[in-house]
Amino acid sequence: MGTKRIAILGAGGQAREVEWLIREINRHQATYEFLGYIISDVTRPGEHDSSRGLLGDESWLESNRDRVECLAIGIGDPALRLKLAAALTSRFPDIEWPVLIHPRAIFDAASCECGPGVLLSAGITCTVNIKFGAFSLINFGCTIGHEVQVGKGCVVNPGANISGGAVLGDGVLVGSGAQVLQYLRIGPGAKIGAGAVVVRNVEPNSTVVGVPARPLKKA
Repeated sequence: MGTKRIAILGAGGQAREVEWLIREINRHQATYEFLGYIISDVTRPGEHDSSRGLLGDESWLESNRDRVECLAIGIGDPALRLKLAAALTSRFPDIEWPVLIHPRAIFDAASCECGPGVLLSAGITCTVNIKFGAFSLINFGCTIGHEVQVGKGCVVNPGANISGGAVLGDGVLVGSGAQVLQYLRIGPGAKIGAGAVVVRNVEPNSTVVGVPARPLKKA
């Protein structure tokens, strides 16, 4: 079986880490040919976007449809991940969104479930019966306990710990180094601040910070 041609949506730091993830997968088994990055507006790249490897915007994808077999989302914003996934899976139903798993990720492949577009980064430790919703991202160095449910488009940032039985709703953002205690429920669209320790359920679309985590007061 030959390699599959893959492009990354986004060109910032997260996208570069996804490219690295692809390279690491290829080191173990040649699987993907990396084509480059697709951004929303090539005339106005972001401050941290790569200039190397820019392919174009979504119109490039439209006109080069025969060149692209797979896509991955290299963006760390959960809401934007969900928006892009919804738009592009509708426009390009035949494009594959592979599950990309770093060779140094630890997880029980026999009992864990991954939806399309899931990214599992280097150095994560996941145990058993975990469900990773479509287009979720588990960043490097995270730990995920038994029976955790990770909603669609969730982003768990480096070094965070999600204890057993916790449920993350769709589009949740967990900050770097945060802790979510066992069997808690984090509502859809919620944000957990970096280093926060979550000891009670979190309401949808709210932001919690601190130790123990409390709702962020609005100015």
